[in-house]
Amino acid sequence: MSNDIVTNLEHVRQRIAAACRRANRSPEEITLVAVTKTVAPERIRIAWEAGVRDFGENRVQEAAEKIPLLHDLAPRWHMIGHVQSNKAKPVVDLFAMVQSVDSAEIAERLNRRALVVGRTLPILLEMNVGQEASKFGFDVSPAEWDHTSAAIGSIVALPCLSVQGLMTVAPIATSPEQARPYFRKLRLLRDRLRSLWPQVSWVHLSMGMSDDFEVAIEEGATIVRLGRAIFGPRPVE
Repeated sequence: MSNDIVTNLEHVRQRIAAACRRANRSPEEITLVAVTKTVAPERIRIAWEAGVRDFGENRVQEAAEKIPLLHDLAPRWHMIGHVQSNKAKPVVDLFAMVQSVDSAEIAERLNRRALVVGRTLPILLEMNVGQEASKFGFDVSPAEWDHTSAAIGSIVALPCLSVQGLMTVAPIATSPEQARPYFRKLRLLRDRLRSLWPQVSWVHLSMGMSDDFEVAIEEGATIVRLGRAIFGPRPVE
């Protein structure tokens, strides 16, 4: 089992490097976040020993159980799942970055908790570039743009949050190339927001998962979120 994780990581890194070569980029530009939903702590340790330093969790309760068991490693934990309004406190307390801020209300709650504990919380704004009703994220359709841009403006102004870019989950597709337009759309949206709020770095584009991360890198991803490609298939829930 440990050999499988190490081998998978070697393969993933080779694929990241190849995608970077095609895009004339450096692999050092890419942060690999190992998604550890349903992954046991001992398997997370194997990934750490193989050089992974960033890990992502979708569920606050599961993260709260695992993170204390791995405190000696001091990994960087990313919240990549939907943040419920009543979970802002543990999210701020547990995670180094929140990639899934999808409303001004959630941002305000995170900001209040960050103020209490005296930290600045790095965040990404989740964008629903596929305009899928089943997914979370800001609505980027022209009809809703005024509302979305107003919400972004209010988030940017929050003193204890540091907006560092955008995140998206592309629609499920039968081939990675089908995800490319959505990744390109996120990059162009980031460029638009950079012109509106130049004081924000907008450095990160978190996009690409196990099935499509190479295309995401070619389109400008700085963070890829991989679970199955590292740890194998998840157990059926």
